[in-house]
Amino acid sequence: MATYVGLIQFTDQGIRNIKDTVKCGDAALAEAEKMGMKVVEEFWTMGAYDAEVIFDAPDNETISAFMLKIGSLGNVKSHTLRAFRRNEMEKILAKIK
Repeated sequence: MATYVGLIQFTDQGIRNIKDTVKCGDAALAEAEKMGMKVVEEFWTMGAYDAEVIFDAPDNETISAFMLKIGSLGNVKSHTLRAFRRNEMEKILAKIK
């Protein structure tokens, strides 16, 4: 599975419903599992992003569908980054001639 970093920002609706953020996170975890993904770690953060979630997902399409579904609920907007583990980066670098 590929690793992805989800950078999350609360929308105005998300801030109004902030007391439910942990419950919403639990619902998102369950949805991710249904879609064949694994949530590796989740953090609520300070700064430009309100939360960060590390996912393992089978492919780009699955993580994209998941993030679109979560975003459509109106509480968050997100940016998704594909992350490469050390061994994956070593394979990438080996292709540079």
